[in-house]
Amino acid sequence: MRLRDNYQKAVKQFQPKPPYVVNSLKAFVSGGLLCVLGEALKKWYINGFGVSQEVAEHWMMLTVISLAILLTGIGMYDTFSQFAGAGATALLSGFANSLVSAAMEHRSEGWVSGVANHMFKIGGAAIVYGIVVAYVLGVVYYIM
Repeated sequence: MRLRDNYQKAVKQFQPKPPYVVNSLKAFVSGGLLCVLGEALKKWYINGFGVSQEVAEHWMMLTVISLAILLTGIGMYDTFSQFAGAGATALLSGFANSLVSAAMEHRSEGWVSGVANHMFKIGGAAIVYGIVVAYVLGVVYYIM
């Protein structure tokens, strides 16, 4: 037990400290720019195509998801994600990226045991907790 503790202390001395402030700023700016892109798309759909706000929001989400899928497929989303950190992974585009990455990685195993199985191993937790939170908030909204 003591040998492991001594080893951990020795390793920590030589590990570089991560730049938390810089990483936080990159995530904040990158995530904010993705949100600005989403809002710009929504306004463009409303003004350019004359659709309602609700329809424009759906189109915007489909566009962001499609862009994330395309960028993942050509290998550019990973580069962006390494730079942006949580700014690229915490949004809807990050969820799309995680599903597509898992599907691409396991496509050789077949559609069911490869693609579908591994996609929902990755996305299953987000789906389950999203449904639970939506249910709880729906009950709270109904009560109030």
